[in-house]
Amino acid sequence: MSEQPTNPTVTLRDVIPSDLPTFFIQQQDPQANYMAAFTSRDPSNRTDFDAHWVKIMNDDTIINRTILYNGQVAGNIAKFIMFNQPEIGYWIGKEFWGKGIATRALQQFLKIVTLRPLYAAAAKDNAASLRVLQKCGFVITGYGRAFAEARGEEIDEAYLELKE
Repeated sequence: MSEQPTNPTVTLRDVIPSDLPTFFIQQQDPQANYMAAFTSRDPSNRTDFDAHWVKIMNDDTIINRTILYNGQVAGNIAKFIMFNQPEIGYWIGKEFWGKGIATRALQQFLKIVTLRPLYAAAAKDNAASLRVLQKCGFVITGYGRAFAEARGEEIDEAYLELKE
């Protein structure tokens, strides 16, 4: 077992092409896909993954950052438009779960993305993600149902809003 650093750091930086292989590997984990729920149809399709990221990196309306934990690529975070509203989303590699990385990354990201209101959505049973969002000031405004590719069925999702 590796020893945890005494003063771990979480930083954000622009996404660079060399981050993408790590993102691709991170999205292969079945438990992470189940938790995220709203994933691509086939997370193992590298061609679709690459095409998706080319689109993301060439879209000026998307703000995307790589999340680093002690210099390691831990995941990514983004602001994008969904249903005509600015929404945030993030992905943390499973090996980085439970370290407070998502919360610290989102806190930093909200200093970059100052647009309000800002929205988010998460599977209703994804307690960890809901906790991160609520710690950062998002409030649950309602619930709905949507098809979750990772689960192959409709599930309940929570809708959240950050007003200030």
